[in-house]
Amino acid sequence: MKTMTQSGKIELMCPAGDFSSLQAALDNGADSVYFGVEQLNMRARATINFTIDDLPEIARRCNEKNVRTYLTLNTIIYDHDLSIIKTLLDKAKEAGLTAVIAMDQAVISYARQIGMEIHISTQINITNIETVKFYALFADTMVLSRELSLSQVKKICQQIEKEQIKGPSGNLVEIEIFGHGALCMAVSGKCYLSLHSHNSSANRGACKQNCRKKYTVIDQESGFEIELDNEYMMSPKDLCTIDFLDQVIETGVKVLKIEGRGRAPEYVATVTKCYREAVDSIAEENYSKDKVAVWMKQLETVYNRGFWSGYYLGQKLGEWSDNPGSNATQKKLYIGKGRHYYVKPSIAEFLVEAYDVTDGDTILIQGPTTGSQEMVIKGMQVEAKEDTKTAKKSDVITFKTDFRVRPSDKLYKIVKE
Repeated sequence: MKTMTQSGKIELMCPAGDFSSLQAALDNGADSVYFGVEQLNMRARATINFTIDDLPEIARRCNEKNVRTYLTLNTIIYDHDLSIIKTLLDKAKEAGLTAVIAMDQAVISYARQIGMEIHISTQINITNIETVKFYALFADTMVLSRELSLSQVKKICQQIEKEQIKGPSGNLVEIEIFGHGALCMAVSGKCYLSLHSHNSSANRGACKQNCRKKYTVIDQESGFEIELDNEYMMSPKDLCTIDFLDQVIETGVKVLKIEGRGRAPEYVATVTKCYREAVDSIAEENYSKDKVAVWMKQLETVYNRGFWSGYYLGQKLGEWSDNPGSNATQKKLYIGKGRHYYVKPSIAEFLVEAYDVTDGDTILIQGPTTGSQEMVIKGMQVEAKEDTKTAKKSDVITFKTDFRVRPSDKLYKIVKE
């Protein structure tokens, strides 16, 4: 097990819901990635998820960039799941994945049995040093409860150092906290609303997101109804720590986790890029309010429900979102799919299948190997015709890129909301 990153900076841990998002994380500076396989993870229905057969390819891509790989196996486990988790952990070990993120004792026990590094999920709700000591018997890294303040986090980190609390590897236990992304109204995500209403357990990765809906309060005696105006009272805003990231790092945490395995590749690319730059700027001692303002503007362009500091700064509750969807300042429109890439001239060819696209538009090209690449089209040709600046449905377009494009890639146009 390594301590922090090779550079000594806090480890930036990023989400991967599919190969496009995985590549986006790798391309934008992730130190580690976490992902689920099929149904046994907390985002089982929120994303495509990888299969067992994908594990070697995930490991290969990450190893090329010296990026750590964490398998999330953090749902509650039933008896009929036991053979599956053993098969999955065996394959993960065989593929050379770095660690498994777990909360069920069955997963922890078997991972320990086969010698796989264990990280304790936030689902365990670690809130004090004695619990850290207990799980240090099994795990090298622990994700603290999301409800702690920075002062509480700092105290736990100081106690680990003071008491020299070590995990199975013989190294000091590392503390991980969430740094950015969706928050849940329930304690560290342990919610039963979806199970009660739809027989679909959030703790099995099948949340129906009841909390993201708008509700009416009814007085049972009089029948009087109150509609909560412009607030979704069970739907908190997204966590964002980039404007006080220096304080987060000062607590002594070793891993900063970006939430978002159910998000699109451009979300992963943008958030990873912003936090990578922020972590680096703090290390280089040029972190500033001006830079934070730029990063905040960039973060606002991708999916978000508005931002707040969570519980870290000790603020009172009440930071609720004001709509059921995203507050992103821009969106992507599907244009078409890749057809060919001419290597020597570095020219990509696409078939336009939906919206028009014009020379000078800002676009996204996304795919399992390409990841998420944003650029401005310059010198676009339509059906090899000159002086044609706009392409319509069924047109074939070509333009130069700084990266290879593949037939599996999709072309999107970015528009302001």
